Amino acid sequence: MVLKKVPLITFWFFDLGGGTFDVSLLKISNGVFDVKATCGDTQLGGNNFDSKIVDWLAEKFLAKYDIDLRRDRQALQRLTEAAEKAKCELSGLLKTKISLPFITTSKEGPLHIEETLDRKLFESLSQDLLDRLLEPVQIALDDSGWNAEDIDEVVLVGGSTRIPMVQQLVKTLVPNDPCQSVNPDEVVAVGAAIQSGIISGDLQDLLLNDVTPLSLGLETIGGLMKVLIPRNTPIPVRQSDVFSTSEANQSSVVVQVRQGERPLASENKSLGKFRLSGIPPAPRGIPQVQVAFDIDANGLLEVSATDRTTGRKQTVTISGGSNLNEQEINSIIEEAKSKANEDRKKRSVIDRKNSALTLIAQAERRLRDASLEFGPYGAERQQRAVELAIQDVEEYIDDDDPQELEISVSALQEALFGLNRKFAAERKTDNNPLQGIKNTFGSLKDELFSDDYWDDDPWDNQMNRNYRNSRYGNSRDDDPWDNDYFL
Repeated sequence: MVLKKVPLITFWFFDLGGGTFDVSLLKISNGVFDVKATCGDTQLGGNNFDSKIVDWLAEKFLAKYDIDLRRDRQALQRLTEAAEKAKCELSGLLKTKISLPFITTSKEGPLHIEETLDRKLFESLSQDLLDRLLEPVQIALDDSGWNAEDIDEVVLVGGSTRIPMVQQLVKTLVPNDPCQSVNPDEVVAVGAAIQSGIISGDLQDLLLNDVTPLSLGLETIGGLMKVLIPRNTPIPVRQSDVFSTSEANQSSVVVQVRQGERPLASENKSLGKFRLSGIPPAPRGIPQVQVAFDIDANGLLEVSATDRTTGRKQTVTISGGSNLNEQEINSIIEEAKSKANEDRKKRSVIDRKNSALTLIAQAERRLRDASLEFGPYGAERQQRAVELAIQDVEEYIDDDDPQELEISVSALQEALFGLNRKFAAERKTDNNPLQGIKNTFGSLKDELFSDDYWDDDPWDNQMNRNYRNSRYGNSRDDDPWDNDYFL
C-alpha cells in the first residue's frame, strides 16, 4: 500500500466579528493543525464601523438642529440599527439611503433624518479602524517568524470581513485571494464542532497543536517576573532554568507561578505556588535550584523545583491555567502594551535595588576572602574602603533618589576594584601569608590557593565586569548574577 503524503499548507485566519478582532496563523498537514501564533484587539469589531456612521449622522443632525441624538437613548438605538443596516448594504452597493422619520421632536414639531451615504465617504470615516487592524497582524507574523509570502490560504471569519475595504486590506497584505469556499458566519461554529469531536475522540484522524496564549514564568526577587515559556510557544513544551537564593543561609524557596505579559509579577495572574525546603545553608547565590515548566498536549502545566545539591524535589500540577477566552487574553495583552512605559520605570527601580544588593553580597564575600588571604592588617586600607562603601550603599538603597544610589554603587565598585588589585599584586610576589600552609598541605592546597583559583573566582570576575560596565556602559544581559535568577 502506498501512503499519499499530504502537503503542508499554511493558513491565516482573519477574524473580524461584531466586537473583537483576532488573527491566527496555522500549519496544517496530514490532519495535524499546528497553531503558530495568535493576536487580536478586544476593542475592535463591526460595532466600531457602525459607530462611525452613527457619529456622522448625529453630528450632521446636531449642526442642523442643535440637538445631540446620542443623548437620547431611544434615538441612539435607532441610529445604531440604521447604521448597521447601511454598513451591510454598502458591502454590495456604492451608496445607500438612511431614512429615520420622527427621530425626535422640537418646538417646531417632529424631526426626521434623510441622508445618503456612499461607500467612499464610509471608507474615509473608517480609515483609522483599518490602521488598527494592521498592528495585530504584524505582531502575529513576528511571533510566528513568517512573512506574508509564506501564507498559502487566507480564511475570512466574521460578518464584518464582508466590508469591501477590509477585504482589500487583506489582499494588500497577502498576495493570495481569500478563500471563498467557507461562509464567514459559520467558520467559528464549524471549528468548535471539530474541536469538540477531537476532544471526545469521535474524530481520531485530526490533531490540534495549540500555542500558549500568554507567557508563563515565576516571581523572582523584588517582585519581578522571570518568563520561562513566552507567549505563542507551541505545545507540548518543556523549559527550565537555574535559580538561586536571595539571602544567606536561606533554607527554602517559594516558587510562585505567574501567567501574563507584565514585567511585575503582582500584575500577572497567579496560577499556584509551592515551597521547596531543605536547602543546605550557604551564602547568597550559591545554592542551585532548577525550576522546570512542562506543558503537555492537553495544556496541563507541571512545575517542578529541584535542589541540585540535595536532590530534593517539589512539584505542582496546574490545570485550567489557560482557560481564558480570546477576549480576556487580548485584553491582558492590550493592558501590557498600554502600561509598558509605566512598568519599565518600576522595573528599573527594582533592578537598581537588586543590583545593589547583589553587589553588597559580592563585596562581603570578597572581604571574607581578604581576611583569609591577608589577615587583619594585610589589606587594611582596601578593606576599610570597601566596608565604608557598603555602608553608603545600604544607606541609599531604600531611598527614592536613584542618583545617590548610583553614586554609592559606583564608589563600591571602585573600592572592590582596588581590593582586587591588591589580590593581583600579592599573587605576583611570594609574600603570601598562607604560603607556608600551602607548602605543608602539598598539591591539594596548591590547587586550592593557586593563581588559577583566583582567576576562576566568579565573584572576582563579576566584580571586574561590574567595574568595566560602570565605566564603559557595557550591557548586563550576559551577567550570570542577574537578579532575575534569585528567588
